[in-house]
Amino acid sequence: MSESLAGKIAFITGGSRGIGRATAWKLAQAGCDVAIVYHNSHIEAEQVCSDIRALGRRALAIQADVSDPESVAEAFATFRQQFDRVDIVVSNAALGVLRPAMELTLKHWRRCMETNALALNLLAQQAVPLMTNGGRIIGLSSLGAQRAIPNYAFIGASKAALESVARALAQELGQRGIRVNIVSAGVVDTDALKYFPNREELLAEYARRTPAGPTLTPEDVAGAVYLLCLPEAAMITGHTLVVDGGYCISG
Repeated sequence: MSESLAGKIAFITGGSRGIGRATAWKLAQAGCDVAIVYHNSHIEAEQVCSDIRALGRRALAIQADVSDPESVAEAFATFRQQFDRVDIVVSNAALGVLRPAMELTLKHWRRCMETNALALNLLAQQAVPLMTNGGRIIGLSSLGAQRAIPNYAFIGASKAALESVARALAQELGQRGIRVNIVSAGVVDTDALKYFPNREELLAEYARRTPAGPTLTPEDVAGAVYLLCLPEAAMITGHTLVVDGGYCISG
């Protein structure tokens, strides 16, 4: 592929696995240097960085808890030791508790909201001063932000909040040349999906209802993130781009 993002610098949370890893690889192939933020998966993060360096790009693995303001600030302090600016921020790290709504607690609410929604704002607060020539901020959402999914109540609520925060940031940061959008993915068979008790049912239903094909891959979602980073997407902001193969349009 052409290096359409040559010279850009990307900061990707949850970048060691699944959609985050696919996004890191896609942006690196397009010419980006990449910082990979991880929580626990140090070995996987370092492997992603090694693969990216093999392309001739710079890559840095940073451990952080994206729900913690101090940890996010420390992550950017580490980032600034190697990079003097950031052009693309992808808020992909997510956390959730898969239980019926009637069994969820305040602790569960805070974990979901702080990791999945608050993190976007924390990242923006640190990244915007480093976006010296405009930039892109992209959050990863899911269909649960708009639809009722069993055992997904607080995760879905946090994803809906994420989308709302993105709209507010898009409005506030537009004059700076910073575009803020969301990519909402359908059912992707990542490691996270293995924790769903109805995983097989979800995959089968997705395959049955999706006109574009029976499976949705992390690479498909990464491709949407890439599209929003291109110069041609300069007038797209405050929107949620749904990547689900047409699942939502099928009865």
